[in-house]
Amino acid sequence: MEDKSYMKRALELACKGAGFVNPNPMVGAVIVKDGVVIGEGYHEKYGGLHAERNALKNCKKSPKGATMYVTLEPCCHYGKTPPCTEAIIESGISRVVIGTLDVNLVVAGKGAKILAETGIRVEVGVLERECKKLNRVFNKYMTTKRPYVVMKYAMTADGKIATAQGESKWITGEAARENVHRLRKNLSGIMVGVSTVIADDPSLNCRLEEPSINPVRIICDSNLRTPLNSVVVRTAKDSRTIIATSSEDDRRIEEYEKEGCEVLHIPHAYNGIDLNYLMSELGSMGIDSILLEGGGTLNYSALESKIVDEIHIHMAPKIFGGNGKSPVGGKGISDIKSAVQLNPINTTWYGNDLVIENEVIY
Repeated sequence: MEDKSYMKRALELACKGAGFVNPNPMVGAVIVKDGVVIGEGYHEKYGGLHAERNALKNCKKSPKGATMYVTLEPCCHYGKTPPCTEAIIESGISRVVIGTLDVNLVVAGKGAKILAETGIRVEVGVLERECKKLNRVFNKYMTTKRPYVVMKYAMTADGKIATAQGESKWITGEAARENVHRLRKNLSGIMVGVSTVIADDPSLNCRLEEPSINPVRIICDSNLRTPLNSVVVRTAKDSRTIIATSSEDDRRIEEYEKEGCEVLHIPHAYNGIDLNYLMSELGSMGIDSILLEGGGTLNYSALESKIVDEIHIHMAPKIFGGNGKSPVGGKGISDIKSAVQLNPINTTWYGNDLVIENEVIY
């Protein structure tokens, strides 16, 4: 029971790195000696010390003979920082409890093996499910080099994302909207369709008071219709903005590039730009995760292309009725058996609004 308690604390610490360590994993570490926590740490920012080294640095007394609890297998290779296995061995720690092994093939069991070969007692699998869930973004990106995509939309109890006249601000309350900005902070990119830019002229930034990093803004715009006077274009020199297009209009492309936008040429698919090709390109650029805040057309294309990993549904206790827009448009399915299946993994109330987080099952 004590092992689970200390690993739970390590998970809490790891979460503090959300939005700052991408594309690295979130990791927390706790060092315990004689039943007392003597050191804690987490991976605070990309390129900074890993959780294990931070925990050792923060030790109040000698860690010799202590137990380290760490949510992810310690690294055993040189990257931005030296191997954590070296620091653990040198510290004299006698037992290491690992939440889950690393999927990175450079590590993948080797870190645990190196520790065990020096005589350190190594145990793996304490709160493994929770530790794997914490780094589902990292796990997908590391194994596929494609971003983890979270689709988010806010809708009424009767499934509308706007009124019959197109009004959509605001369907949900302030607490639910703040949750969206936490998502924007935690994920590397935010993606919308050009229709959303034309209709709403959004900033697509993170508006939390706490320190945070704005996500990379990605606009899916097959024919380069993004207005040059839109907020995303006018602020492109301050916040990285990518326009994904199939257009080959060099003059138009140059206009966006002069404003600071990056224009990414993506082959055309029958339902717009080729989203699978786009995911591969964004992954190669180091973008490990995307919040998809598209309209109904882009949402359907994303599901049809099977690029969506999770769907977060923000549902407000309101009814619009009539012909209000649906969160997922497109041609729709022809039979129930073809429906996209969801596995609910979490539900949370934010004020009067219910947020349902789902895994997508293909």
